[in-house]
Amino acid sequence: MKNAFVPGLIIGLLSGVWLFAMRKMGLNFTGTEVNGIEFVSVLIPLIGLYIGVRSYRNGELHGKMNFLEGLVHSFKILIVGGIIVVFLGIVFINYIEANKTNWGDFSARIFAALLIGVLSAFTVTLLLVNKSNKVDLTAFFKIF
Repeated sequence: MKNAFVPGLIIGLLSGVWLFAMRKMGLNFTGTEVNGIEFVSVLIPLIGLYIGVRSYRNGELHGKMNFLEGLVHSFKILIVGGIIVVFLGIVFINYIEANKTNWGDFSARIFAALLIGVLSAFTVTLLLVNKSNKVDLTAFFKIF
């Protein structure tokens, strides 16, 4: 888990900074309308996961990683980042945007971020996999 902490911390902090930066730009989180600049936040987990999983593959796995190893490590990174960004989101809602932002609207954005994180995990893992787990069915068919 220690090798997932730093990339997760970076993703969480950058996402939290992005949250406060969007407020400084005059964007609010009420309603279901999404401003186009909010889509830039997709790059935060994508780049963070790519750097974190590539570092894990090249360092601990000595350059060889299968799909499951990459996906598990991606989810470890996302858990750390998610905990941090949810904490910063709660601070944002309760103290910065108190009585201005609806919890439901903000929760919908956090859920969308979760989906983006999962899709990013699959994408990054597929990009960095270089060890296949081929199933040899010849032994299975010899039984019959």
